[in-house]
Amino acid sequence: MIHSHDIDRKTLLHVGAGYSPKSSLPSLFGGWTEVRVDIDPATSPDIIASMTQMPSVDAASVDAIWSSHSLEHITAGEVKIALGEWMRVLKPDGFAFVTLPDLTQAARLVANGKATETLYVSPVGPVTAIDMIYGHSGSIEKGQRYMGHRTGFTSDTLGQALVGAGFDRVDVWVEGLSLWAMAYCSEAAWERHGWLPNQ
Repeated sequence: MIHSHDIDRKTLLHVGAGYSPKSSLPSLFGGWTEVRVDIDPATSPDIIASMTQMPSVDAASVDAIWSSHSLEHITAGEVKIALGEWMRVLKPDGFAFVTLPDLTQAARLVANGKATETLYVSPVGPVTAIDMIYGHSGSIEKGQRYMGHRTGFTSDTLGQALVGAGFDRVDVWVEGLSLWAMAYCSEAAWERHGWLPNQ
């Protein structure tokens, strides 16, 4: 459980799709305390919860959220709920750092006849353009339905979702086959939502 009065150093709430060793986190977060949220107890998260509902995390209690390939695994309606929850738990001067597959890049690969070529190998196996669009086919075939993609993003739709959730400044860019975004919270955003940080 994270309480705002317990935190005396920078805290990164990791709501990624799975375990990510600290060595693979961006250097931006070096020296921060990482707290991992996951719905699967088998991954040994710090908090068992979903990114759409984190009752164990106080409002305004974390400095940053790191989301790596997770938003595409939930529905469009749940994306809005998740981003609202992120806004709730972030400190007014906090930010979210997001990465996920770029549908525009996947569509280009499909249009160029490269739909099933291996692009890279992930911890769950080879990833193709089709996997970028629909999720990891190998895992889905084994019954791991949570590996499916329920929402697709382009740079425009990711930016719109973050702005729509109330983030003040949103920067979205393409790097390789992925979209990346930095979205900043502020006291003005908190006031617009009618929220007050815990004292």
